[in-house]
Amino acid sequence: MAKQKGIAEYMANMPEPAFPVTASEAKPANWIPAIEAIGFIEPNQGVTITSEVSGVINKIDFESGSIVKKDQLLVSLDSDVEKANLKSAEARLPAAKAKYARYQGLYKKGSISKEAFDDAQAAYFSLSADIESLKATIDRRTIRAPFDGVVGLRNVFMGQYIQPTDDIVRLEDTTLMKLRFTVPQTDISDIYLGQDVEIFVDAYPEIPFSGKISAIEPAVNYQSGLVQVQADIPNNEGQLRSGMFARAHIILPTLEDQIILPQTAITYTLYGDNVYLVNKDEKGDLRVRQSVIKAGERKGETVHILDGVKAGDMVVTSGQVRLSNDAKVRIVESNALQAPAETPML
Repeated sequence: MAKQKGIAEYMANMPEPAFPVTASEAKPANWIPAIEAIGFIEPNQGVTITSEVSGVINKIDFESGSIVKKDQLLVSLDSDVEKANLKSAEARLPAAKAKYARYQGLYKKGSISKEAFDDAQAAYFSLSADIESLKATIDRRTIRAPFDGVVGLRNVFMGQYIQPTDDIVRLEDTTLMKLRFTVPQTDISDIYLGQDVEIFVDAYPEIPFSGKISAIEPAVNYQSGLVQVQADIPNNEGQLRSGMFARAHIILPTLEDQIILPQTAITYTLYGDNVYLVNKDEKGDLRVRQSVIKAGERKGETVHILDGVKAGDMVVTSGQVRLSNDAKVRIVESNALQAPAETPML
């Protein structure tokens, strides 16, 4: 009995524990809000070169990965038969033209019938049309670049017989890249043509690529409530490639004198988000109290606080696990929450 009484007295007289925490003062700062979106990079122009006709390749005038100019010859197909037919038709054209001119004069004099004149005229016009058709056929057997750009890997070889369904090479204009993404219809009022956009890709995670919104779809998808947006991103150094997955940050006007806290300071619960604020009591001891907050946009390790914390408040940033209202605390220094310069290898 005496032992239990002694234990009770010891516990009653035991000094109140002070829980170690880290804390920082809430200071006003500028916050640059952004609308987050994802999409895939597309080239300014891109096409897979194919042939309109079947035939055997007799010339390839480009190398894989080379830069080509508009109308530059890429591939030509064998056209000996068509060229021979063209020479034959062109050889007959002067005689047909002369006959048409002669019959035209005779018809005006009434020396020949209308039927004879019409036959001469039809023969001349028909031969002229045949010549134009042969020239177009020969031209279709020479495949040229439709615009300036970079070709990819060549998929054909000399002497190969190709058909219209065969891919020859991919040609893309990568001087300017495009990113298509979607935003909720609730954000339409915050976006406009010419608005600044920052693009991030996995290949260069630390490098932002700057661009501008160039087009906004006039209609909202009634099923998803999303609207399509397109941004143009200059690609002067050629780092961006079509098909890359990208994250877009649509930059909104800067908000001044905002409260920004590290995400570790916030305790997320089913009943709301809150932080612990540090204050001194009458004895000068540091104690904490919960404050319900309204969190806004999150960016990296920080959170924009909309309500619940004011400038000058001392906010607990770690060590909240054992805290409750009016708990006594002591502030300690710790760099445990600081991100390492390099990710440690496993």
